[in-house]
Amino acid sequence: MAVGLTGLVGCSSGGAGPREERALPERIAVSSAAFGAGGAIPRRFSCAGENVSPPLRWSGVPDGTAAVALVVDDPDAPRGTFVHWVVVGLGPASARLGEGKVPAGARQLPNSAGKAAWTGPCPPSGPAHHYRFTVYALTRQPEVAGDADPQAAVEAIEAAATARGRLLGTFSR
Repeated sequence: MAVGLTGLVGCSSGGAGPREERALPERIAVSSAAFGAGGAIPRRFSCAGENVSPPLRWSGVPDGTAAVALVVDDPDAPRGTFVHWVVVGLGPASARLGEGKVPAGARQLPNSAGKAAWTGPCPPSGPAHHYRFTVYALTRQPEVAGDADPQAAVEAIEAAATARGRLLGTFSR
């Protein structure tokens, strides 16, 4: 139960407010065997379930990509965009993440709950929130400290990105 409460506190306290995204070509296709585009994220991936990250696949990473990064966020959080997961250091040939897995060599950065880990959806009661699973193609590894603020980490990732792709899921309680 502590995991669920931590996620709820983190999600309802939100991030640093709405953030303008850098315009990038949407060339990467992102999918999950756990839910379809725009579909409901199963409970097992949330604070109300097992709180494990869902499996993801992507394709269409442009030639010349040096690294891939993943950001999962909730732009509907009450106090601004809440970053649920940041993974950097994925190889350019990588094309998937298994359920609850981070490959060797990849690095998780702190999310808005202050954890360098997956923090599943945990919105307050009410309308469904939207969760963006964004895969970025990078020209270089982003310069991000291990204790970086999540919004600063996302900005560094976007600054190094040449393309992205996104899978949108929803979750409500």
